[in-house]
Amino acid sequence: MSIEFINQLPTPAEIKEQYPLPARLAQVKQERDQEIRDVITGVSSKFLVIIGPCSADNEDSVCDYVNRLARVNEKVKDRLILIPRIYTNKPRTTGEGYKGIVHQPDPEKKPDFLAGLIAMRKMHIRAIEETGLTAADEMLYPDNWGYVSDILSYVAIGARSVEDQQHRVTASGFDVPAGMKNPTSGDFSVMLNSVFAAQHPHSFIYRGWEVRTSGNDLAHTVLRGATNKHGMNTPNYHYEDLNLLMEMYERMNLKNPACVIDSNHSNSNKQFAQQIRIVKEVMHSRRLSPDIHKLVKGVMVESYIEEGCQKIGEGIYGKSITDPCLGWADTERLIYDIAELNVPG
Repeated sequence: MSIEFINQLPTPAEIKEQYPLPARLAQVKQERDQEIRDVITGVSSKFLVIIGPCSADNEDSVCDYVNRLARVNEKVKDRLILIPRIYTNKPRTTGEGYKGIVHQPDPEKKPDFLAGLIAMRKMHIRAIEETGLTAADEMLYPDNWGYVSDILSYVAIGARSVEDQQHRVTASGFDVPAGMKNPTSGDFSVMLNSVFAAQHPHSFIYRGWEVRTSGNDLAHTVLRGATNKHGMNTPNYHYEDLNLLMEMYERMNLKNPACVIDSNHSNSNKQFAQQIRIVKEVMHSRRLSPDIHKLVKGVMVESYIEEGCQKIGEGIYGKSITDPCLGWADTERLIYDIAELNVPG
């Protein structure tokens, strides 16, 4: 065989037993989950801001960032729900490069998956303990869902994963929102088919078990821009795009039509400073159309303490080692702007 079996890792149940979420934090998560559910289902007029580093590479700087976010949250919580991005798996276009803290708890050392699974749980739990904010993460590997199922309040399914059957059926078993991104091609129908799949029950094989899910009524769309056949990035957050998505939603007859706009990636052509302008245009589109106001439930923003990015090994505290991010000063100002612009529809 071409696969070398190195170490058998603990099961999710074993890791959770060793690094449990305290009962009082589980209660915090339950309350946060309900708040977020109310936004997706239209009960609440609050707006989701899923915001944080491109990749969560360092526990201290990530938790520092989330603490800053929590202080801002206290000032905007009547209008916004801030969900920190604590992304512990990083998809790579070519497969090369840093793949996240689960692979490498120390980005300058070799992969260590046992240490990575522990580091992932410790960082998420510490963030909740210190701030009361439960986080979002990306489900890059469906088999890993069990390791974080009790600590996450939002899960993103990435552009390269959204067409994959195992991602779709696993998302159908979540009890938290699953944001299904449009694929890199930009095809809205693929994205909506993924939402349809995630909203319905399935039977399948999962971690050696025959399982059955009940469907996830909180599965929804995420627009992150597209890459055309010439390799050029094209945005899909404009007013016309949102109207088209709304029409396609109506034809699909899906539960809880909802959309989140990813302001970076192909929407910004990875020009991180453009996220500010993009978010404000999205908020303007919501003001122009009651239907778009109802459809668009939030935005995603990549931000960290220091703006831009650095190479692994440079050692700049709070600066991304993957995609470039907004710095803290611009982040804080943008959050207050979003709160001001989130007027009732």
